[in-house]
Amino acid sequence: MNESKLKQHESVLLRILWMLLFVLIWQLAEVVLGCVVLVQLGYRLAYGAPSGSLMNFGDSVSQYLAQIGRFGTFHSDQKPWPFADWPTPRAPEGEAPHRVAPAPHPVRDEEPKV
Repeated sequence: MNESKLKQHESVLLRILWMLLFVLIWQLAEVVLGCVVLVQLGYRLAYGAPSGSLMNFGDSVSQYLAQIGRFGTFHSDQKPWPFADWPTPRAPEGEAPHRVAPAPHPVRDEEPKV
């Protein structure tokens, strides 16, 4: 075997190891996303609108799964997080998130000074 074929063979073997690791991470992230979906459903039923923080986290996790898919199918050579930045959530395209109004300033119970 010449030098370039050997390096290519080692590169493919290393990629296979990374892909196996990311398959395991995929399984864990899939469970996390499923939990976020169920919690978001409960939140939506309780408050009438989805949680903004759960929307953002769920979008980041789904983008992360897409990054793993692109790496695993050789569409990208960029390894997903923790080797790249965690995906930034996009603006919501569906329902507006639930907003909690800021609490009013507390009323001070002060007696007038005599």
